[in-house]
Amino acid sequence: MALSLIVCSCTRQPALTAELTPRSLKAINLEETLSRRDELMMAYSLTSYDANNKAVAVVNGGWGVESVQKDQQLDLQATSPQGDHNPAKPVSLSLPRNGRIVASLVLIEVDDYNQARQTMAKIQKIHNLIAVPAGLLLTATEVLTPLKYVSAGLVASGVGLQLLDKLDDDDLLGQSSVELREADIRQKNLRFIRVPAIFTGQKLKDSFEYRLEYDISLKSVKIRPVRQ
Repeated sequence: MALSLIVCSCTRQPALTAELTPRSLKAINLEETLSRRDELMMAYSLTSYDANNKAVAVVNGGWGVESVQKDQQLDLQATSPQGDHNPAKPVSLSLPRNGRIVASLVLIEVDDYNQARQTMAKIQKIHNLIAVPAGLLLTATEVLTPLKYVSAGLVASGVGLQLLDKLDDDDLLGQSSVELREADIRQKNLRFIRVPAIFTGQKLKDSFEYRLEYDISLKSVKIRPVRQ
């Protein structure tokens, strides 16, 4: 009697890393029409959830403070020859197996320039450092806005500030968020997403409009086996 042995080798799919990169910003109309300039800053984050819908990690990034004029378009990845304009550096985070990741971004019009510069310096100091999210704000049952995601990520990273407490309705020009689930990414073989966002609103008699684009790229990360 012959005995045949069939050996099945299953290859585990490589882990995925998501990267958020702000690309461009255009000022169609300004919020501050008297000065003909808006002072802007941007904060953004990636937050990951595991298969049990528990927030497990967050990274933060920031850009600004920059002065913009009407109809001006900014390349957010460019550095000026004088060195007075810094790019919006990408942030990246691993996507948990059977989990999801949330990319969030907020655009803010600055009233107090010096205070905003201090805030941005704190944000850039912890740029792309992985932190454990603030569980109180990132519970699975709460409906979260992009501003809440970014604010909770900064608190988790030890910046010690709450953007929600420092902003009023006039400061926030716009917010955008994208959620990506690992199952959908693998099913559709997604590797790159460009997100256009249009931020509009009105302050007194003046209407503002900003058009922003940011990318989310997904890369495979090969994990080498540990030799015993």
